[in-house]
Amino acid sequence: MSPNKVMMHGWINLYKPVGLSSAKAVAIIRKQLNCSKIGHGGTLDPLACGVLPIALGEATKTVSYMMDCIKKYEFTLRWGYETTTDDKEGFSTLVSDKIPTKDEILSCIPKFIGTIKQVPPDYSAVKINGRRAYSIARTAENQGQKHQMDLKSRQVVIHDLSISSHIGNETCLRVSCEKGTYIRSLGRDLGRILGSAAHVSALRRLNVGKFDIKDAISLDFFKSLRDSAEAQKIVVSLLTALDDIPAMSISHEEAIRIKMGQRISYSGRSSMEKRISVAICGGLPVALIKHESGIIRPIRVFNL
Repeated sequence: MSPNKVMMHGWINLYKPVGLSSAKAVAIIRKQLNCSKIGHGGTLDPLACGVLPIALGEATKTVSYMMDCIKKYEFTLRWGYETTTDDKEGFSTLVSDKIPTKDEILSCIPKFIGTIKQVPPDYSAVKINGRRAYSIARTAENQGQKHQMDLKSRQVVIHDLSISSHIGNETCLRVSCEKGTYIRSLGRDLGRILGSAAHVSALRRLNVGKFDIKDAISLDFFKSLRDSAEAQKIVVSLLTALDDIPAMSISHEEAIRIKMGQRISYSGRSSMEKRISVAICGGLPVALIKHESGIIRPIRVFNL
């Protein structure tokens, strides 16, 4: 069903299934809702499933804030060999007979908590001289050549890492991390530090900011939509992505000026200096604003 175009503004907590790219999931919802402005808050690989926040209308202006949210994943690590892609879709490379015990894994987990350095997988979206790493790797693979990516390590932040189960040659773990963290790299590095070899065989995103997997909506819901009113029921406020940003109440007159891109004077708390906040008028978000030297400057205006 493709309803008449109805402008919707807000977020959808989508459950992306395995085997579908994030871009394809967005395309399906775009078609079903017949909407023009749509995006997502953090790519999930086709191998992965779970929470994929979808932004509609003016909420697309808050995507960067959603991508900054803490994310939680559950992943299965299969011991025995690494792969070219660091997941089950790649070809086997480094092989090891060692399967670490649960205690051995627990003993090295603290090394992966906090700010750590991590080298992205060869098959990743990192750019090298203007080209995506996965494109370079895939081209070399199709030509039967070995590729040497030499990707640089980068700092990522991991808040928590724990074991859910450890059975045979597979270990299921849960991780809470900040943006830029590659779970496939985490699994690969965990295997190496334990003197073994491993790859991620399953990956599920449990949470992105306020969006939790228990509330996620399946794609089947959108495929069976009868009218846009049904879709409106599951769209949440664009403020969801701005939950950690201070809110400031402004008058109707101030809202008009800000929507026109004008600056207004401000004599509030010094703690707001140079901070970004969201201006609210009548319960509706007006704009993202910044406080500088007693002046409020609009950064992104919402046309609601």
